[in-house]
Amino acid sequence: MSPLDKVTVGIAAETLVIVTPEMTVGHVVPGMPAVYGTPMMILHMEMAAGAAVQPFLPAGHVSVGMMVNVRHLAATPVGRTVRATARIVAVEARGVVFEVEAWDGDRKIGDGTHRRGVVDVAGFEKRFGVTRPAAAMA
Repeated sequence: MSPLDKVTVGIAAETLVIVTPEMTVGHVVPGMPAVYGTPMMILHMEMAAGAAVQPFLPAGHVSVGMMVNVRHLAATPVGRTVRATARIVAVEARGVVFEVEAWDGDRKIGDGTHRRGVVDVAGFEKRFGVTRPAAAMA
């Protein structure tokens, strides 16, 4: 049985965030404008994709980002609400492909594709010698 057996094309999710000063390129790179940074937009797109697929994965499995191909189309100032969306467009043997978009109101500010793989958390942690803090295991 594949961990992707319950994952189908068309599943979608979104995230909503209010742009804060910490999310701007100017916060990270001195002298740059205080507008929503591309890395933050990609993070929010990835969060939407993860939220779309997670309910359909078996217990103990999570999805992880593998690839992004995204355009940042327009600047968004601090205080605006950004809606990032992700919709599954393909389910493959080793992962899931999403169409992703970001919106500032009715204005599209980003779009592209994102691929996520699925891992068994226990197996992944064992393979890389990762241990969780005791509080996280509760």
